[in-house]
Amino acid sequence: MLELKNISKSFGSKKIINSLDLTIPDGSILAIVGPSGGGKTTLLRTLAGLETVDNGDFLLDGEKFDPINSKQQEQVVGVVFQEFELFPHLSVFENIVLAPKLVLKEEKEVYTQKAKKIASQLGIETLMQQYPYQLSGGQKQRVAIARAMAMNPKVLAYDEPTSALDPALREHVEKIILDLKQQGVTQLVVTHDMTFAENIADNLLEVEDIK
Repeated sequence: MLELKNISKSFGSKKIINSLDLTIPDGSILAIVGPSGGGKTTLLRTLAGLETVDNGDFLLDGEKFDPINSKQQEQVVGVVFQEFELFPHLSVFENIVLAPKLVLKEEKEVYTQKAKKIASQLGIETLMQQYPYQLSGGQKQRVAIARAMAMNPKVLAYDEPTSALDPALREHVEKIILDLKQQGVTQLVVTHDMTFAENIADNLLEVEDIK
């Protein structure tokens, strides 16, 4: 179970997150919805260790952890950002295995088998030797999800997973997220799409822009 207690974050005089308490039970999906400026992406960045918080605690199964200083081998939250952030000069396979190889120090046989398993889960096994420029938006997104999963995170988080896609692909994204739930993956989804959120989430958190 992932818990956030009294989390606050400001940029200068602008309060972005104000005393947030949040609990995400294992295997559940929490959707955070609300307008731009409500702090949704900032929250994901703090969970990923890309931003510090001003105060508050992060807990996993009751134990405090620091997203910035956590051991990489014990990554708590893997984030799939809106722009996907794939390395254009690397193949799909190379994108997926780069961090397990360099950060987790996994052996080739281990990270190769892991990549194959994840690719099969996400239906991208035929894309492994292609490069990002050859992929559609939906395919890039699945590769980005695979890359995050390859780091063995406790929680998988998404920043606006439907915003860069054709509306017709929304149901496909829903299916991926719900399939991962069936596999026991705990997920956090940031979105402005209330219908999408209601279709996938066990719990909804609505945020507002703090004036």
